Parts: sequence; structure tokens; C-alpha cells
Amino acid sequence: MFQLTDIQHDALVEIFNIGVGQAASAMSRIVNEEVTMSVPSITFQSRAEVAKMLGSGEGRRICAVTQHYQGAFNTEAILMFPEEKSLEIVRLMVGQLLTMEELTEMEQEAMSEIGNIILNSCMSSLGNLSGKELHGSLPMYHVGTGDDILGTSGNQWNGLVLTLKIDFNIEKHEINGYVAFLLDMSALADLQQYINQYLDRLAT
Repeated sequence: MFQLTDIQHDALVEIFNIGVGQAASAMSRIVNEEVTMSVPSITFQSRAEVAKMLGSGEGRRICAVTQHYQGAFNTEAILMFPEEKSLEIVRLMVGQLLTMEELTEMEQEAMSEIGNIILNSCMSSLGNLSGKELHGSLPMYHVGTGDDILGTSGNQWNGLVLTLKIDFNIEKHEINGYVAFLLDMSALADLQQYINQYLDRLAT
């Protein structure tokens, strides 16, 4: 199992926390309310473990926005929220009294915009860590179980999922979200190398 040392782990949390802070500022401008996001907690797990954590065994459905990135890392980045929270997030974004039908029509576009903001902020932090460029695809919106989103069935995967758990607070609405990065062994080795280079720069 891939592991970081305590100092490497703390450095990665610090890097992602910068990205999360940038995402919170961008979200605040959209909803015209203060948006706060917790310091992310980081774990490395298999796809199956992440799907289980998301409630796939109970059939729990989630809304997800995915983007593929290339450059410093080749990774699939995924933002995930419980399905029952997605319309609540959309309502907070548009700031209007809309019917359920109107909210549902706006859901895909609004969630894709949120995903684009949060994923790009996190990936920008990783790009700064490596000193290399990252290029992302357009966001794609999905709804399904964790197994559906992460593709655990019949998928040969020799990497891990780097998962960030982030608590969102929008207008006193507390919402748990997850950001996942699918990393193969090469990307994991690159990540560890970039963290060490970052720590070396701090020490000089």
C-alpha cells in the first residue's frame, strides 16, 4: 500500500488547503454569501473502498463531476456529493425561489460549474507543487452509486484513489463533499517526488 510520511502528508494537506481556499472564495462570489470549506482530510484507498465509503452497498446515489487532467499528472478528478444535496446546492447557487422542475433543469449545468471551480482549484495547487502545467477536459456530470461513478466492476486498476473529504458550509448549510483523484503507480511516484521537491524548497 502506498504511504506518505507524516511530513509528506502534512505538506500535501497544506497544498490542497490552498486550493480549497481559492475554491471557497470563488464559490462565495457566485452565491453572494460566505462559503467556508474545511481543511481537507486525505486518504489513499482502492476504488472499492471509496465506493463502499460512499454507500454503494446500500444503493446510495451520488452526483459527480469528472474531469480528466494531463501534464504533471495524468489523473481523473472527481467531485462527489450525496444526490439529495445536489438540488440544495443548486438552490443556494441561483439564489431564487424556483420550482423543483426548474431546479432539476439547472442541476447539470450548475453542478458542472461547481465541479469545474473546485477541481481546477485543487489541480492548480498540484500543478504549483510540481512546477508543471496541467490541462483539464470539460467537466462531465454523472449520477449513480459509487460503484457506477468509480467504475469498480470489471475494471483492472493498479493504482489508488487519493480522496479529499471536505466539509462545505454555505449559508449555514453543512454539506459533505469528496474530491477523488485516480492515480496509477507512475502518478503516485511523481506525486511523492513533487512533495519531496516542495519540502526541499521550504528547507532552503
